[in-house]
Amino acid sequence: MKSDNVRKGMQQAPHRSLFNALGMTEEEMQRPMIGIVCSYNEIVPGHMNLDKIAQAVKLGVAEAGGTPVMFPAIAVCDGIAMGHIGMKYSLVTRDLIADSTECMAIAHQFDGLVMIPNCDKNVPGLLMAAARVNIPTVFVSGGPMLAGHVRGCKRSLSSMFEAVGSYAAGTMSEEDVRAYEENVCPTCGSCSGMYTANSMNCLTEVLGMGLKGNGTIPAVYSERLKLAKHAGMQVMEMIRRDIRPRDIMTKEAFMNALTMDMALGCSTNSMLHLPAIAHEAGFDFEVELANTCSEKTPNLCHLAPAGPTYMEDLNEAGGIYAVMKEISKLGLLNLDCMTVTGKTVGENIADAVNLNPEVIRPVENPYMKTGGLAVLKGNLAPDTAVVKRSAVLPEMMVHEGPARVFDCEEDAIAAIKGGKIVSGDVVVIRYEGPKGGPGMREMLNPTSAIAGMGLDKTVALITDGRFSGASRGASIGHVSPEAAVGGPIALVEEGDIIRINIPEYSLELAVSDEELAKRKENWKPRSANITTGYLARYASMVTSANRGAILQVRGEE
Repeated sequence: MKSDNVRKGMQQAPHRSLFNALGMTEEEMQRPMIGIVCSYNEIVPGHMNLDKIAQAVKLGVAEAGGTPVMFPAIAVCDGIAMGHIGMKYSLVTRDLIADSTECMAIAHQFDGLVMIPNCDKNVPGLLMAAARVNIPTVFVSGGPMLAGHVRGCKRSLSSMFEAVGSYAAGTMSEEDVRAYEENVCPTCGSCSGMYTANSMNCLTEVLGMGLKGNGTIPAVYSERLKLAKHAGMQVMEMIRRDIRPRDIMTKEAFMNALTMDMALGCSTNSMLHLPAIAHEAGFDFEVELANTCSEKTPNLCHLAPAGPTYMEDLNEAGGIYAVMKEISKLGLLNLDCMTVTGKTVGENIADAVNLNPEVIRPVENPYMKTGGLAVLKGNLAPDTAVVKRSAVLPEMMVHEGPARVFDCEEDAIAAIKGGKIVSGDVVVIRYEGPKGGPGMREMLNPTSAIAGMGLDKTVALITDGRFSGASRGASIGHVSPEAAVGGPIALVEEGDIIRINIPEYSLELAVSDEELAKRKENWKPRSANITTGYLARYASMVTSANRGAILQVRGEE
């Protein structure tokens, strides 16, 4: 066992003295040592229950003959960080989480790990760490929040942000907004729609790194505690069989995840996180694979914000395994991939049943014949841009209009709420990319303002930043190259015509190559707005969005 390096032999007597200081018994020192990576904190609603999950995991590990030892991982609440400088500190935590977990796991020579994440950057950060450290690892998330109820209708956090836009448009009263404020987030857990946190928890289950129900069992259900106990037990079985993350997170497993991403209608942020996790697993993941995958993968689920169903509904309909079973009918999944259950994907889903054909549409009757995401290219996004097309209204799949250009999110929001954006406009928000932000802020405030003011049928938004999974409408993000490195989005001028064609995967600026070249000659990089601290270091190392915004080591291509 790896832990022998710190617990066995005379040379390790000083190490054992420190374990004695922890109150560890001699019997505990003889068992496999399991790191319980707990993301509990008191500021993130999705994490306030993780202390209970951790205790359940520890019981499972101990029952199966291991010694559980807990240590922390950080997490940012994107909802609380939204719309101000705090959002610059969201995506960047993904790498802090991966780095710190790697440090703890290797420094203390754990034999196995159980990861307990729940929110947006916390899940991919820990998946990245699992791939790096590559010792037997099981994931068990904290689970999704139950949907709220406002005046008899199910609602969620995206409804709350849109209510603010409706208030600005004069279509909702302050009393109405207060009703949303007090009811849309009724329990602990990751917010109740198919937003980024739930997308990544579901894809963790698809990748094979979490047990059945990891992505969908609500946070407040006792079944979640049972799942946590089983996760603790299962890591011991993985140690016995020497099943490691890189045995599970193979190229084939990532293609399964991409396929299910399309079927579920996941957040566009998955196009940042899947490449970053794959990079840690030792191979490249090209985001343009999404289009090939989308063409043959029907969209079977329309969870909020795309539709009226929520994570609790998906769980009751049979969960992720039921969706996988439907998609497997088309031969689109590799059923031979190994999982943390010790069984293959095919074995895991063999008995899955779709219990609600409206929540999980059969493949014969999908919501859309193509997948939930699309990757666009063109002279405005020579590398790529990403849109959640399952959340785009049919009338906005093809759109042409004049650019309304803003160099930061705040200016765009002021214009939207000030009534300066009109039907047909294409709002362009730039210098919000990984380097330019720095930190690639989510744009839920402007997308929600557009939707709340009733402009989502006629106005598009394009940015080198990114979107919350709660965003809907013709919201095109991850434009690469970003403005900060001189990408074409930096050269757009007020009134330029932009042409969007999502079915043809096209994003074009109606400006000649000659004119763009002239503008590029006159373009000057903006001076960095943050020059010290972690964000400055992050900006100096981060790559573009189409590469997953991974951090590039000096000399690495």
